[in-house]
Amino acid sequence: MGSRLRRSLRLLAWSAAMGCLGLGASSGSAAVEVAPDPGWRWPLAPPVEVAAAFLAPATSYSAGHRGIDLVAASGTPVLAPTDGIVSFVGTVVDRPLVTVDHGDGVLVSLEPVLATVAEGEPVARGQPLGSVAAGGHCGEGCLHLGVRVYGEYVSPLAFITGLPRAVLLPLGR
Repeated sequence: MGSRLRRSLRLLAWSAAMGCLGLGASSGSAAVEVAPDPGWRWPLAPPVEVAAAFLAPATSYSAGHRGIDLVAASGTPVLAPTDGIVSFVGTVVDRPLVTVDHGDGVLVSLEPVLATVAEGEPVARGQPLGSVAAGGHCGEGCLHLGVRVYGEYVSPLAFITGLPRAVLLPLGR
């Protein structure tokens, strides 16, 4: 199993343990910091402000916020968070969207984005993908970033900033 796949699976497990998949954290656990993946970056130039956090749905078909929203004005350049291949450029419902396949089952979707890349094109971390378009589910002024690992939505923060992981403590603490 490749190191990237092991990291993806570890992050999925951490997301579940910390409630990022809607499963809730275990009682009797404490958080320690996990380093971010050095191969990932924010899809916007700094400073980056998170407008809405990840909120995992209880089931695949339940309501939730399957990503994070970043404050960004229309026309702001959108950058590839990590290396990959553009797997989709198009409109979903009424929003322009770009999806990048980073391998090992990891897909990143960004919207609304007016793409300057094409499907099948390889992209490098930090390479421009396009610019923030008007509209989107949060109205004016945001970029939605979603990450799926083998089809399951996970918090993008697991890759960009690192997530705290659960540490079991002895009973009675």
